[in-house]
Amino acid sequence: MITKRIIPCLDVKDGRVVKGINFKGLADVSSPVELAKFYSDCGADELVFYDITASAEGRTLFTDILRETARKVFIPLTVGGGINTVSDFDRVLKCGADKVSVNSGAIRNPSLIDEAAKLYGDQCVVLSADVKRVDGVFRVFAKGGRENTGMEAISWIKECVDRGAGEIVVNSIDTDGVKGGFDLEMLDAVCKAVSVPVIASGGAGNIEHFITLFNTLPGVDAGLAASIFHFGEVKIEDLKKAMKGAGIPARL
Repeated sequence: MITKRIIPCLDVKDGRVVKGINFKGLADVSSPVELAKFYSDCGADELVFYDITASAEGRTLFTDILRETARKVFIPLTVGGGINTVSDFDRVLKCGADKVSVNSGAIRNPSLIDEAAKLYGDQCVVLSADVKRVDGVFRVFAKGGRENTGMEAISWIKECVDRGAGEIVVNSIDTDGVKGGFDLEMLDAVCKAVSVPVIASGGAGNIEHFITLFNTLPGVDAGLAASIFHFGEVKIEDLKKAMKGAGIPARL
């Protein structure tokens, strides 16, 4: 069986890792370089690095910090934030990223996914979808969860996969940072709609939440979290041992 991946997320603002609740109230955590090395050394399967204000501030991603971070890690690194053109893909990949995450840039120009997939392959293109319920409907948000696009999320995700996105990160704004568990309803809807790997993001508060995620939704390929790892509430080694004990394939 394919092992389920555990992925810490580094949300970077002004060169520091930060974390908030429901995408708001950001608090300083650590240096992305130091934190990335720590996770690489302690058993994370991959890392995600988001420059979370690049799109909202209309600038490109901080490449110096990314380059230094990439030098310290020996696991796959997905990078996003301010990715608006194929040249942004090229720049980030040359800094050491293995995969590139698009969100607001793809909303503005969906053909960016087609172009990038043709140039670099589907496996390199990750769609990051920030999704929130609005009047009972899953809606896509842009600019770090600040702007409601009005687009229905499941049809948007399907379109992006058809265009060449090889992986989907589903960020539930409703559960982000709340630590009450992953958004199983939202994730189930996405898994039923696409056949590419789906990464669950938003809501992890303890080890049991990951066990519930993978047991309830076998179609989910990975669990992504931030604060519970950053603040030592859950150790990756302990999580993976618990997964193994529950019969969930994990790389120890």
